[in-house]
Amino acid sequence: MISLESLSVRYGDGASALALSSVNEKVGDGEWVGLIGANGAGKTTLLRSIVQLVPHEGRALIDGNDTASLSRRELARLIAYVPQKPELPPEISVSDYVLLGRSPHVGYFGVEGARDHAVCAALLERLELSSMADRPLGTLSGGELQRLVLARALAQEAPVLLLDEPTSALDLGRRVDALEIVDALRREHGLTILSAMHDLTLAGQFADRLVLLSAGEVVASGTPAEVLDEALLTDHFGLHVQVLRTDDGELVVAPRRRARGQVKGETTGEESR
Repeated sequence: MISLESLSVRYGDGASALALSSVNEKVGDGEWVGLIGANGAGKTTLLRSIVQLVPHEGRALIDGNDTASLSRRELARLIAYVPQKPELPPEISVSDYVLLGRSPHVGYFGVEGARDHAVCAALLERLELSSMADRPLGTLSGGELQRLVLARALAQEAPVLLLDEPTSALDLGRRVDALEIVDALRREHGLTILSAMHDLTLAGQFADRLVLLSAGEVVASGTPAEVLDEALLTDHFGLHVQVLRTDDGELVVAPRRRARGQVKGETTGEESR
């Protein structure tokens, strides 16, 4: 469903300006692939290049269609994108904001119909936002807004869903709930998902495959068990981690504290005397 061919992005001149370097990856129809990597690794740039928000070299294809050749309306029918920092007009109501997700399916001079309203109402119910339908966005908490942005994206009913840290503002319980809903909708409607995720444990639990980016390059790609490797993560996150396996076989990535005296800027007792 998603095919990336030598995708590269530059912000300026010189080797240091290369934000994404010749990425070649495929995401199968109905597959969930998680993008992981340290801050600045290129995860957001990769997602933004797919939806033509940053100039790039190479190609991004959705179901064989080069996204660079599609109109914004055509692109919105194929891809629903949840950015890290969406525009959230404080005066618009919750229900009207979710209805904006139906825009690709409404004629240029048309209005939303009964089905459009039904789709949005069902999503608000599923994401536990129905009681807030008439509230303006300016009155919502960060976690409520994040669920709302997800609802708007799902309202597009696009076959591809791109998520950039979709649960970062949610507490752990809400985070798992939101991802469970996304996974359920993926299975019900055959969605294809490419998501950038900071939480490596949740990435391993929900994604079918993981792609590890470092300095704009793909350094590992495979199953969670293959990519969530202690040595590999330590090398590319600059932090010692331990990968544990629970009784039911799930992977847990736990950061390990540095030994006293190894923290940047900290001196040992001997050094300070």
